[in-house]
Amino acid sequence: MKDFAAIRTAIERTLDRRIMVLDGAMGTMIQAHGLSEADFRGERFATHAVDLKGNNDILTLTRPELVAGVHDAYLDAGADIIKTNTFNANAISQADYGLSAIAAELNRAGAQIARAAVDRVAAADADKPRFVAGVIGPTNRTLSISPDVNDPGKRAVTFDELAAAYGEAASGLIDGGADLILIETVFDTLNCKAAIYAIQTVCGQRGIDVPLMISGTITDKSGRTLAGQTPAAFAVSVLHAAPLSVGLNCALGAGALRPHIRELAGTVACATSLHPNAGLPDAFGRYNDTPDDMARVIGEYAREGLLNMAGGCCGTTPDHIRAIAAAVAGVAPRTKKEAASVTWLAGLEPLKIADESLFVNVGERTNVAGSAKFASLVKAGDHAAALAVARHQVENGAQVIDVNMDDAMIDGAAAMHTFLSLAASEPDICRVPVMIDSSRWDVIVAGLKCLQ
Repeated sequence: MKDFAAIRTAIERTLDRRIMVLDGAMGTMIQAHGLSEADFRGERFATHAVDLKGNNDILTLTRPELVAGVHDAYLDAGADIIKTNTFNANAISQADYGLSAIAAELNRAGAQIARAAVDRVAAADADKPRFVAGVIGPTNRTLSISPDVNDPGKRAVTFDELAAAYGEAASGLIDGGADLILIETVFDTLNCKAAIYAIQTVCGQRGIDVPLMISGTITDKSGRTLAGQTPAAFAVSVLHAAPLSVGLNCALGAGALRPHIRELAGTVACATSLHPNAGLPDAFGRYNDTPDDMARVIGEYAREGLLNMAGGCCGTTPDHIRAIAAAVAGVAPRTKKEAASVTWLAGLEPLKIADESLFVNVGERTNVAGSAKFASLVKAGDHAAALAVARHQVENGAQVIDVNMDDAMIDGAAAMHTFLSLAASEPDICRVPVMIDSSRWDVIVAGLKCLQ
């Protein structure tokens, strides 16, 4: 059995000495080959009923030598950690191609190819350890945003469905030889929490503790994820997983991420990572930040003391990674903070409760046991008015809202799920943390499955 504790220790010791280098884009390198539909299909899927062109993950089975070549190129460029070709290798994303049934195989094969590439390099240069990060992407579904503008409480997927898909992917990555798991391009932290839950469940079943890297993505210049969280709130929401690192990837390009990586670096005690796009794509889908452009900016961030890991995402190539590796070589890594004895909570924005904090106001009007008005609105199914109660509390200064659905005449778990799902579409409400209040474990779990 792989000694994951030793792997984590080895990485942390390296991070204490220097900035580690992540690899670059897999998709960009694959696209450069101009593959045809037949290339994606190979012999095994020659008669498959659905078009497969663009399903990069399937190439681990049909063109493994191409994927291995990409890994080799990034290792040669100086990458310490290479990412598996498994970004969409989950049952939910693969359903678009009619290939959900082979999700576990895709992850296992993706990890095996990366493992073989790292082992080849290790055999020639044992003094510089390299590692395989098994990649888990966000899927094409979101738990915090409705797919129907007319039904804000609707979801295209459930927490349990996502967790099942993520657990299957994680099992395949571990079986294939991954050293750690990277949950990346997180645009909805609730999706990420489903992945964390799934990975921890798999680890518990196997008696192992796989190191986690977690990386979110900022979707526009507002500096928030697609589901609305600030970088600090995103970090606060995942630190319970004791990750090896928390960082940012994809997004707006390196130059636009300075305030966001600075905010994140000032929040977390663990390592930070950054692997951005090579700028934003132009009208032709091209990424125009050159290796020198990215290396200059990431080098500045490194010298400012913001980084422990650096690499590239969409549009980056081995030339970008080689330049980034040179830019951070010899630069002291960010000094990891000591975990402070404070309470961090988060809605869309973080809430820090420390010795110097003043009285923290908890809004209790969204508690059916404490508010007859709120209880009557819930029983009547008047969701708009019930949400207005929560909104008024936040407007009047509540820093946390308490939600309780314990009443003999109410299905507590269903009411909690409905109310919190609707509240997730109301930024004026969900910018503050939610206190899930119940004497029933099933109600608490129902609530947790709705909150970023």
